Amino acid sequence: MKKKILLGLVIFLVAIQFVPISKTNPPVVQEQTLSSAVEPSVTPQVLTLLKGACYDCHSNETVYPNYTRAQPLGWWIKGHITAGREKLNFSEWASYSGKEKIKQAQECIEVMEQGRMPMKSYVWMHPTGKLSDQDEKILMDFFAQLGG
Repeated sequence: MKKKILLGLVIFLVAIQFVPISKTNPPVVQEQTLSSAVEPSVTPQVLTLLKGACYDCHSNETVYPNYTRAQPLGWWIKGHITAGREKLNFSEWASYSGKEKIKQAQECIEVMEQGRMPMKSYVWMHPTGKLSDQDEKILMDFFAQLGG
């Protein structure tokens, strides 16, 4: 009986590999992005930090790592990306109202202060996502300028 259950589990795990995630990013309209829409302009340092720690889940510029080919891991990661984009999308910053931009900036500061972002599971697999205390201060100061 245990062998049948194990065999069934193996067959299931192999079968789900044929149900990949879509890795197609929505188009990026440059004029809508944070880096184009923000005054004062985003410094190269801030943009580098955002791209390293935030953009894979909070923009339309996701770079999907090879391990997203393995299911159910790929589905789990795609779920994080979808939820992240719905919560905050730096590629669509200009589409937010003035109040929404302030709210988003405040939330960015709050989640960083609480240590919730970037997610530990993300940082574990993406060393560029690890922010030093100084990096966090730079980003929080930037978001404070946006009204946070």
